[in-house]
Parts: sequence; structure tokens; C-alpha cells
Amino acid sequence: MLVPVRDLLAAPLDELLVEARRLRPGPLVTYSPKVFVPLTTLCRDVCGYCTFARPPRRGERAYLTEEEVLAVARAGAAAGCHEALFTLGDRPELRYEVARRELRALGCETTLEYLARCSELVLEETGLLPHLNPGVMARAELEALRPVSASMGIMLETTAERLGAKGGPHWASPDKVPARRLETIRLAGDLRVPFTSGILIGIGETREERIEALLALKALGEEHGHVQEVIVQNFRAKPGTRMAGHPEPTLDDHLWTIAVARILLGPGWHVQAPPNLAFEDFPRLLDAGIDDWGGVSPVTIDHVNPEAPWPEVERLAEATRSRGLELAPRLPLYPEHVAELERWVDPAVAPHVRRAADAAGLARDDAWAPGEPAAVPFLVGGDAAPLELTGLELGEHEVTRLLEARGEEAQRVFAAADRLRREVCGDEVTYVVTRNVQYTNVCYFRCGFCAFSKGRLAANLRGAPYLVPLDEIVRRAEEAWERGATEVCLQGGIHPAFTGEYYAGVVRAIKEAVPGIHVHAFSALEVWQGAATLGLGLEEYLARLRDLGLGSLPGTAAEVLDDEVRRVICPDKVTTEQWLGVHDAAHRAGLRSNVTLMFGHVDTPRSWARHLLRAREQQRRSGGFTEFVPLPFVPMEAPMYLQGRARRGPTFREVLLVHAVARLALHPEITNIQASWVKLGPEGTRQALRAGVNDLGGTLMNESISRSAGAEFGQELPPEAMEELIRSGGRFPRQRTTLYGEPPEERVRASFGAEPLAEPLNPPVKDAGLVAPPRLVRPGLLAAGAARS
Repeated sequence: MLVPVRDLLAAPLDELLVEARRLRPGPLVTYSPKVFVPLTTLCRDVCGYCTFARPPRRGERAYLTEEEVLAVARAGAAAGCHEALFTLGDRPELRYEVARRELRALGCETTLEYLARCSELVLEETGLLPHLNPGVMARAELEALRPVSASMGIMLETTAERLGAKGGPHWASPDKVPARRLETIRLAGDLRVPFTSGILIGIGETREERIEALLALKALGEEHGHVQEVIVQNFRAKPGTRMAGHPEPTLDDHLWTIAVARILLGPGWHVQAPPNLAFEDFPRLLDAGIDDWGGVSPVTIDHVNPEAPWPEVERLAEATRSRGLELAPRLPLYPEHVAELERWVDPAVAPHVRRAADAAGLARDDAWAPGEPAAVPFLVGGDAAPLELTGLELGEHEVTRLLEARGEEAQRVFAAADRLRREVCGDEVTYVVTRNVQYTNVCYFRCGFCAFSKGRLAANLRGAPYLVPLDEIVRRAEEAWERGATEVCLQGGIHPAFTGEYYAGVVRAIKEAVPGIHVHAFSALEVWQGAATLGLGLEEYLARLRDLGLGSLPGTAAEVLDDEVRRVICPDKVTTEQWLGVHDAAHRAGLRSNVTLMFGHVDTPRSWARHLLRAREQQRRSGGFTEFVPLPFVPMEAPMYLQGRARRGPTFREVLLVHAVARLALHPEITNIQASWVKLGPEGTRQALRAGVNDLGGTLMNESISRSAGAEFGQELPPEAMEELIRSGGRFPRQRTTLYGEPPEERVRASFGAEPLAEPLNPPVKDAGLVAPPRLVRPGLLAAGAARS
């Protein structure tokens, strides 16, 4: 947006503020929970307004020790911070002997060398993401710091060279020459370093010079894409400095400059103003179009402005909500750069960023992980007004927006989902008495999220490779029937020697032994692989399984129905089109199925939206899905998490939103939304019941897949415990069959007070003597090859 400078200078402040608010990018205002690490307060510059930098004092160290740095960082990590902001003066060793002497004792030649060491220590020991502000740097210095930091920054302050003249604020400060600072910013862009900069107003520059500085930053940011944010900071006079008597800019002058920055930069930029430097007037900064408050620390003071304490985060949140906006924590790099970590962050730092990030690329707002027996960090409120969506056809943009909801808006999404659930399903919560049988944990597919599959490369994960014999599978089905089960659920890894005959044989054996039990079996991958090994079409093969007694298909292997994600997490597995094709064929063959979503790894809310809409479209075509089942990614033992390639599962807010938005987006095509008690735990399940859920799936009896990934909740939730859990959430339990019918009364009676399970037999896979064929089918790679050809 090109705005003539004369128009900005002449426009009334009120008009500028209105335009700046219009250009603010969305309803979120972010802040970075951080700790301030003042590595050294020595500096070779002598800026006229600075109290951070000061000469050495007798008996004081020139630098924080590594232990002192770590103590600050650990306190920040314990308080929920994500950023370690390293501040320091420019090259003090060029001015002070004490700095040179101490650096030699530390085994370093320069301050920046010691900074790199401390930054790496904080990253590895605490997981906090270092943001470095070491001043003017050469290319080699930026290159050396990039592998130990998430982002860097330098305040341009001004492009007015005259402010460096004798008596000016930048007199005798060689690192404040504008051309040198602009060159550092340019070099950071060359090296793909996410960067922060900004201007300092009120030190003697004119408004025209402020605009010049903003345009210089805009040009560098547009050239390289690395300038994450522009800070508009107001000068504050400090006693004991040369500028102690210099007049401070008024609040209106500060608001004018922020508004002009927003108008010049546009909605694609982040504009920040420090709230502590506006004192009690800080909420008014929002009126000028900022979308970020900067770093706020619950642990350390602002060492650059020690007279100005941070406002408490709750006060920031209240001020933000007072303008109809929502506060959200972020990382020291913004979501745009988190979305392209391979480009913007060194490989050594990227895993730490992923573990700190949520699905939107902002900071995780809780420490919860699926399967961990930790307190639930987020509660569904009961007094929020439901979001009104009546009659709306939710498209990808709308669904994504709902999945990203926070604060009061999230509560309104939950309320809308809960109201719709009550209208459609009433207050009953259903469950099925079932037994899970995972017949082998050997699989020739290499899905990055799977800690259950045991191949040669997975010996470090839980359990030895096994294959359950057919007679043991039958015995488990018979035992389940005796314990009141109406269903046996079968799925497992795909052993290289399996063919479609194996799956057919399993169904045949179970139905001959237990004719009344419903066989709910085989993921889309197993069906696809079984049909391919026999040279049959999907519908023909599924009809054969149906005739042998297969009752329905689980919706597993769906993961995320977005091939951009699948190429990362399961490249040789079935594609989105192939998964949908299996279920379409099943529905045409008279077999029902469900649809799952495994989320919280490398995906985004847009990925989840695409998944929901593809499931909705398929349901409109074939009508065969019985329920939607969100499955939060359990990270603890998952290979791609251990390798630093995935997030730490979804946050609990994201978990609840996926359930709630599924209720809203899939209505009226899919009316049953299920929660996984194995992954959510009892309290998490109770909260999900208030966010659109009407089904808790199966009692399981045996469950290995989630536990292999690190989930710590039990392997069975018998009917007594299941119904107690449902009642504790204020709802009414009802047993169901797989297809949501009423189970016979004798089945229900048999399910209560059941005898303990016998110890299952899982003999080593080598005992089976299976021999793999010379060529294995890999549907995902086959589809990729077809697309290339």
C-alpha cells in the first residue's frame, strides 16, 4: 500500500487510528512468554539514553556465568516461558580490559563466542528458544549464531545519521551508525534468520525520519521475508543519563507513529509496542493497530527499562479482550516462519521449535499431552453463549477458523457443539462392549507416528515382535463373548508375508466359532493390501470378506486426509484418494465403517478442516460412516517425535476444538462424535462430553497401540467404570452395538461382573515361519509413481 508521506503527516490522528485498526491482521494479539538474560551490561557504545550499559564496577563479573544463565532459564521454563531473550552490549571486549580478561578465562575470544556457548546450553538444557540481541554483526558472526538460536534482532532505531553527531543521542556509539545496522539486517535476510527490528521515537528525530526508517525496514523485509516484526518503542528519560532532561514523546505521538507503521507496512506485518513503557495507558496502544505486545516475563524484569514493570498477563488479556481481541502466546519466531522451519531455522534448533509450538505455529498454551495422567489444563465453561451457525454451510476457511478459536470464542464453539449434540443425540452417551485384537506388531510400512509396529529398525520400542496364532485369536473372541461383548475389533501391523487370504481366514475362523459376534476389522490399508496381493478389485474383495462374516470396517489408517501431511508421516501408506476409495467400496458392498483423524504432529488446523470436509463429502455420496473418531497423536514413543520431526501432540484446547468443530462441520451427515478415553483420560473425557461428544467407543479389554506410543491409561474400561465415568459427566449411559443398535439384554447382563481376562498369548513372530514375497505392495509409492508418469 503506497501512501504519500505528506498525506500521513497531514491526516488527523483519529483517521489514522481507524485505518490502522482496519489493517490489523485478524483478532489475535500475541505476546512472547520469556525470560530476560542480561549476559553482560558492558558495551563499547555510550548512547545518551541508556541505563542498561554501564562501566564495570569493582568486584563485579563482566559476564553472567553459565550457571547463572541456566538458573534464569530454568526458572523461566518452570513458569511456562518459551523464549530466552539474550541482551548484551556491543563488543565490550573492544573497550574494557576486564571483559577481555574474563573472556580469556572462559576460553573465548569474543563476547559473541561466549553468547553462542550460553545460547546452546539454554537450548539443550531447558528447551527455551534463544532470541539473540547482540548488536551489529558480520556475516560470519550471524552464521555462527544461527545454529544455536531461533531468531535474532537489532533495533534500527533511526536512519537519521545526524543523531550520531557530537552531543546527539548516538554520539561516540560506533554501532549506532544506521548503515551498519541496516547491513546487519540485510545479512540476516541473506542467511534466512528470522529477525526483529524497530524504531525508537522521541530521541530527536522528525516524523519524516521515522517514516524513512520504517520504509527502510519494509524494503529489507520485502526483499528477504525475514523481518518478523517492527517494534515502535517510545523513548523514556532516565535519571543519570545525558538525556535525563530530554522531553519524552506524548502518548498521541506514540499512537501516531504506531498507526503510521501499520498503514505503511500493511496487514501482512507484525507491529509491536512495549506495554510496560506506556504504563497505565498501555491498552490504548491497541487502538493504533498493534498485533503484538512483545516479550513479557513472569520471572525477570525488563533490564533495559527497569523502572517499567511488565503488566501481568491477565491484565494484558483483559485489555486485549476490551477491544474485542484475543491474547495468545507465541514463540520468538512467528507462525509464518514456524510453518517453514526447514527454510528459516537451523536443523539443530527446529526440533525444539516443534516441541514448543501448537498447530497454528504459536506457543503451546499448556503442558498436557495425550495419554499422560496429568491434570487437564482447560475446562469447558458452562455460561458461554453458543456461536450461531444455523443454516451455514461451513467451508474450509470457516472450519479452519473455528479450529483456531481461543478464549471466549472457543467457549462459544464448545457451547454450540454441545447444544447441537443435545438436539441430535439427547443426553445419552453410548459405548460398545468390545475386545481389541492386534494380531501382530510387525509391519513393513514405516509410518513416522507409529510406536506399535515392530520391524528390524524399531527394536528400541516397546515389546518384542509377535504374531498371534489363529487359534489364539479365536480363543480371545470366545472369551470376549463370554464377557458380554457384541464386537471384536481386529487390526494390526502388516506382516510382509500377509496376503488377502490371511484376513479372510481370520474372519472365517471367528465367525465359525462365535457366530453372534460382530467382526469390526481391517483398516483401509489392510483391505487395500489384501485385495492387491490377490489381484482383486476392492469391491470384489470386500464382498468376499462380507460373505465370510465381516461386519464393518474401522476408520483407522485415515490419519489426516491431506496428502501434503501424508507425504511426511506415512509416504508409502494409502493416499487420501485410496483411503476414501476403500470406504466407498465398503459402503457400496453393504459394509458400514467409521472415520478417524489422528492429529497433533506435523499437521495444521487447515489440514483438519480438509479432513472433515472430505469425510463429509464421502458421507454424502455413500452414507456409510457411523461415527467420527478424533485420535490425538500420542508422542512419547513415536519415532518422528523422538527424532524431533513432530510436535508434542495437540494441546488440550485443540483436542476439544476438533471434537466440537467435527460436531458442527459434519452435521447432519455424521451424527455420532466419539472421544477416545484411552488418550484423554477420565477428566479429559468428561470435558469432551461438554464439547459435542455423544459416544465413548469401546471397553477394549486389550489395547496396545496407544500404550505402545506412551499412553498410560488402562487397557480396559469395563461397563461398570464406563457408566460411572459417563454419569460423572452429568449424562446417561447406554450400551450399543457396533452399528448403534440395542444389544440383547443377555449381552448387557453378561458384560457386568465379568471374570478377569486370561493372560493373552503373543508368541514370537519367528515361530510362525512366515516367508515374505520378493516384492511388497506399497500403495502410497505406487500412487506417487502413477502421478509422476
